[in-house]
Amino acid sequence: MVFRAPIRSMVTAARQSLKIGMLPADGIGREVLPGAKAAILALGSSIPKTEFIDLLAGFEYFTKTGTALPDETVQILQSECDCALFGAVSSPSRKVTGYSSPIVALRKKMDLYANIRPVKSVSMNPKGEPGVDLVVIRENTECLYVKQETQTVGEHGKEARATRLITERASRRIGELAFKMALERPRKHLTVIHKSNVLSITDGLFRETVRAVPTLPGMDGKYDDVTVAEQLVDSAVYRLFREPEIYDVMVAPNLYGDILSDAAAALVGSLGLVPSVNAGDSFVMGEPVHGSAPDIAGQNIANPLAAIRSAAMMLRHIGYGDGADRIERAVDSVLREGKVLTPDLGGKSKTSEVVDEVTKRI
Repeated sequence: MVFRAPIRSMVTAARQSLKIGMLPADGIGREVLPGAKAAILALGSSIPKTEFIDLLAGFEYFTKTGTALPDETVQILQSECDCALFGAVSSPSRKVTGYSSPIVALRKKMDLYANIRPVKSVSMNPKGEPGVDLVVIRENTECLYVKQETQTVGEHGKEARATRLITERASRRIGELAFKMALERPRKHLTVIHKSNVLSITDGLFRETVRAVPTLPGMDGKYDDVTVAEQLVDSAVYRLFREPEIYDVMVAPNLYGDILSDAAAALVGSLGLVPSVNAGDSFVMGEPVHGSAPDIAGQNIANPLAAIRSAAMMLRHIGYGDGADRIERAVDSVLREGKVLTPDLGGKSKTSEVVDEVTKRI
């Protein structure tokens, strides 16, 4: 699965070294991130000498210290690291006083405004094309994820409210990214996801701002070759399962993008296959789409391929496309062969065995 970085790739001249922040955080994050590290190390001298900087974050760290994201972690990422990899976080479904998701906070503090999630099947259809080949581009800093919630007691009991923030600035820059990516893909097709028939102000602003990108000053017909469609989010999920081949690039507000990309993972076999990067203008952080999976943590059966693919995406984004290609080809060959797979894909192999098989092929 080859992903081409379409935006401001953070390529710098002749790095002497490459410093990668490693935030395994919770659960299987601690088991899959070593696989990503091993894949990067397998590239040898084709990339600069790599230093991995272990950093703290996560719910388990919060239970011990009272903070989920230490200031020191953010400072080191900002001052010392060229890029980063994040494992997974065990954010509880219940309210925990003082706790806030560290990955959500990192996206805001580092201004990683785009979560780019490619979903592509390795198996081919009768035409020799991937059965599923789409990218979900998720605005990463706003929507309900601003986490402004209140609870009061009204006449009929408790009442809970959440603020949903959609701004023109955030919608414009995620829209520009989506158009750039669509332009660089063969099909040149972009679908804007929204629910503006109900949320006419917030989703209406997102929809209108994204669609207006080609009319911005300086565009001058740049995106004339991009076909633009739009879809209500509920029908988009339905059509994603019925006819996934209609989608190429999908751009969505934060919550919708999260749900759509998780749903799309079912089309290719497992969340354990789907990578992502959190990208801003000056920093990128790879992150597998799956969660911390506490039910299988510590058993050496978690699928490491999403983390390994996320490492490849991260490397491509900072200018090491050849190395990313090698990692992605190795992953694809392991999947096509189908002999060394974790249980989520119907196999019996251990996490460590899959990592060994991939690194042998890099």
